[in-house]
Amino acid sequence: MTVKKDAVVEMHYTLKNDSGDVIDSSQGNDPMPFIQGHGNIIPGLESALEGMKVGESCDVSIKPEEGYGIHHPEAIQEIPKEALQGIDNLEIGMELQSQDEQGNPFVVHVKSINEDTVTIDANHPLAGETLHFNVSIEKVREATKDELEHGHVHSGSCSH
Repeated sequence: MTVKKDAVVEMHYTLKNDSGDVIDSSQGNDPMPFIQGHGNIIPGLESALEGMKVGESCDVSIKPEEGYGIHHPEAIQEIPKEALQGIDNLEIGMELQSQDEQGNPFVVHVKSINEDTVTIDANHPLAGETLHFNVSIEKVREATKDELEHGHVHSGSCSH
């Protein structure tokens, strides 16, 4: 069976940046499962894996537009520290949940902390980066009806 829409794929991967530094890897862990064609992984990687078979591997570079998007300078803002009252142990790198004007949730990252202000960044930490993946396909199977309805791979204990 090949990697195609609605297939559950298990892959091992190593992700590096342009400098060759390892950013993330599944090596030493179980392969990462996802449903192909459902936006579970970044678009560029999903496209690159289409048609691959178990046992195959590839090296692929993904441009920001097909990865975590381009870096938007306007997504970096300085807000009053008092707006974050109630958050204990505020520290650089911390992820905070926020909402846009329509109530849609999104994550911001704390970039710096000053006496009266905090700089936050709504860009994904890998926005603007070209991503270099080494991927090996470990397993491919048809997704179940429940997995397709829920939009994610079931690992035995799904509560919805």
